[in-house]
Amino acid sequence: MPMARPSIGREGKPIRLLSNHFAVKLRGVDAVFYQYSVSIKSEDDKVVDGKGIGRKVIDKLLQTYSSELDGKDFAYDGEKCLFTVGPLPQNNFEFTVILEETSSRAVGGSPGHGSPSQADKKRVKRSHLAKKFIVSISYAAKIPLKSVALALRGSESEHAQDALRVLDIGLRQQQAKRGCLLVRQSFFSDDSQNLVDLTGGVSGCRGLHSSFRTTIGGLSLNMDVSTTMIVTPGPVIDFLLTNQNVRDIRDIDWSRAKKMLKNLRVKAKHNNMEFKIIGLSDQPCSRQTFPMKVRNGSIEVQTVDITVQDYFKSKQVELTMPYLPCLDVGKPKRPNYLPIELCHMVSLQRYTKALSSQQRAALVEKSRQKPQERMRVVTDAVRSNRYDDDPILSSCGIEIEKQLTRVDGRVLSAPTLVVGNSEDCIPSRGRWNYNNKRLLDPVKIERWAIVNFSARCDMSRISRELVNCGRSKGIFIERPHTLVDEDSQSRRCSPVERVERMFEKVKTSLPGPPEFLLCVLPERKNCDIYGPWKKKNLHEMGIVTQCIAPSNKMNDQYFTNVLLKINAKLGGMNSKLALEHRQMIPVVTQIPTLILGMDVSHGSPGRADIPSIAAVVGSRCWPLISRYRASVRTQSPKVEMIDSLFKPLDDGKDDGIVRELLLDFYQTSQQRKPKQIIIFRDGVSESQFIQVLNVELNQIIKSMGQGDLPKFTVIIAQKNHHTKLFQADSPDNVPPGTVVDTGIVHPRQYDFYMCAHAGPIGTSRPTHYHVLLDEIGFSADNLQKLVLSLSYVYQRSTTAISVVAPICYAHLAAAQMGQFMKFEEFVDTSSGSGLNSSSSAAIPELPRLHADVCSSMFFC
Repeated sequence: MPMARPSIGREGKPIRLLSNHFAVKLRGVDAVFYQYSVSIKSEDDKVVDGKGIGRKVIDKLLQTYSSELDGKDFAYDGEKCLFTVGPLPQNNFEFTVILEETSSRAVGGSPGHGSPSQADKKRVKRSHLAKKFIVSISYAAKIPLKSVALALRGSESEHAQDALRVLDIGLRQQQAKRGCLLVRQSFFSDDSQNLVDLTGGVSGCRGLHSSFRTTIGGLSLNMDVSTTMIVTPGPVIDFLLTNQNVRDIRDIDWSRAKKMLKNLRVKAKHNNMEFKIIGLSDQPCSRQTFPMKVRNGSIEVQTVDITVQDYFKSKQVELTMPYLPCLDVGKPKRPNYLPIELCHMVSLQRYTKALSSQQRAALVEKSRQKPQERMRVVTDAVRSNRYDDDPILSSCGIEIEKQLTRVDGRVLSAPTLVVGNSEDCIPSRGRWNYNNKRLLDPVKIERWAIVNFSARCDMSRISRELVNCGRSKGIFIERPHTLVDEDSQSRRCSPVERVERMFEKVKTSLPGPPEFLLCVLPERKNCDIYGPWKKKNLHEMGIVTQCIAPSNKMNDQYFTNVLLKINAKLGGMNSKLALEHRQMIPVVTQIPTLILGMDVSHGSPGRADIPSIAAVVGSRCWPLISRYRASVRTQSPKVEMIDSLFKPLDDGKDDGIVRELLLDFYQTSQQRKPKQIIIFRDGVSESQFIQVLNVELNQIIKSMGQGDLPKFTVIIAQKNHHTKLFQADSPDNVPPGTVVDTGIVHPRQYDFYMCAHAGPIGTSRPTHYHVLLDEIGFSADNLQKLVLSLSYVYQRSTTAISVVAPICYAHLAAAQMGQFMKFEEFVDTSSGSGLNSSSSAAIPELPRLHADVCSSMFFC
């Protein structure tokens, strides 16, 4: 189990802070929630599992059968769980619920409802037939609210998380009734003021995250601004034009449009009804026909084929673009056609596909908020929305304070750095620079070359400026041995072919393997040459390489930043901590200590077929804490626990990640084995803490083999949370080095928030560190200072970073090696059916790094 908090930190300058937590008074502590399982079936015995329809059915059930249920209010999660305060009159119920059907059933295959004929009218009535549902409710469990009170006092209470979940569901149900879109613990209202355009028919929709949390200071409601992606509401034609970035509707690629539109919902202008798109018609409106029954005289009914255009003409709707295909909003075997020009995108539809890099950049830029603005939005929401009016919450006696919680913080002073000529460098506001300074341990670069994949680039200028800038920083760089341009005909080849051809040219131009290659990419930074180029260099050739993209900002600062990366990759050091330089880091310097940073990166949302990539970096050259080596492996898609830390082979050898890093530590640290191992783990939620201790740590222990085990300290770093810190007496972000370990932290577990970085834009997000195990026995102050120090050893930058460097390095290593392979090609060819099978044979392995670069900081 995660350890309890042993003590709190004392060092640092006190600072008065506010946090986006709102204190919650819990008066009805004796209340007991009763959980019931809900099953909703349609008349034909099919299980209904859509959240929207589930809520409608349960709302109707409450209206219809209130007396049978003793007039009790429900908290319903929209799926299979329903909660009440106190029990219902009996343990099992079965109800028949009738919902008036006003939705989008096709009417005799016809495309909508104008002013129908007699025969049409019958069909219209039929489509409005009430729909019958059978709802079963059965008792599942009791959840005492007292468990929350026990958790607040620091007891391990098995029901506390369940009880908090009920409170969260009550709060979100209230927002669902107000017409909000619910996404996990956030809700988004239909207000155009909350939308920011991200281009391509996608908008960022700003809403609110809410969750009840147990803290040392009592129960609190954590409210934060949250953003989700939605399809931009408006005419479907406008959506298609912006989505495909074309000006004229005639330029639309309809096969792309069909994929994009599938399953989206539209509203028809002529009858104000909502429909779900299942596809597009094969023919345009002017030629697409469907069978329609008409009366011939007064008796006979005959079926005639009529075009969609003529049908709407008969209903006095003149189409202006009959040459466009129709939306099919029917059933697979019974199409129902709607002209695109009559349809609008329904608002608040989530967009779940991966964003382009331009859309991501726009999202980051447009969803930034200054601290004061963010404080105002969440405080206004709590004041105006009156969340505690919800019947479930008010029956528990819950009252939510209307102002932000005050918190005491401390600001730790920045560690001193050492640069070239053993000169001390004192960071100011989380930053430092190399103006008139040299790098601590600069390399010498004698045989190197520049390769150019870009058509618009002055390579001789780049070469000259890089050499001059390097020499001013202490890096002795010879002039490049050669400048290799790509042939114009090679630009039409595939990325892999372009890289192979370029390498042939490099080989003929150089007398032997280069120490280093500078690669100028085409215009885009994240272009498709990057992965094949890195793979060729790092896996096949064993050459360190640095990529740059041509830009207008190629000034001295730009080249300094590039040189910081090059120097670190080639084995130099840009700076280190003064305490590290003098071998005075508490606890770490006295006893051989290995620091591990662990991260898993997953494929983009919606790609469950792409392997996840686990990366672990380990410190080397003890007593340094600034030098690292990475080990990277693939594993099953979307699996968060790393499964290759220990990997016994048939011959009994261990081919796991940790063994590789232990050997490297031993070889670079005067043949010493680590007696202490500090593990920083990124990206796991609270529900997975126990797995980190019992699965991952267990694998690490197994890879140690026989003999004495080292002492372990295991720390989780979470960036993906919703607690923000604000200065009580200033509109600015909290200063770098701000730490909080009282007030809003866990009532029992050992956690703290730290903002190591300066936040020049937007609102800083502190990193939430959870110490799960500390056999080494750090004092709170020493541990917090070590965490802060590790935010200053990141060799790529001249600023403190927001999370410890080993985690950033693991993240970079996973991202870079993930580019080695285009996983799409494995989806059909791997054994079994794609990568979803649990068989490890189905997961393609990453190519291993060449021996000449495997111990380098290639990820820098």
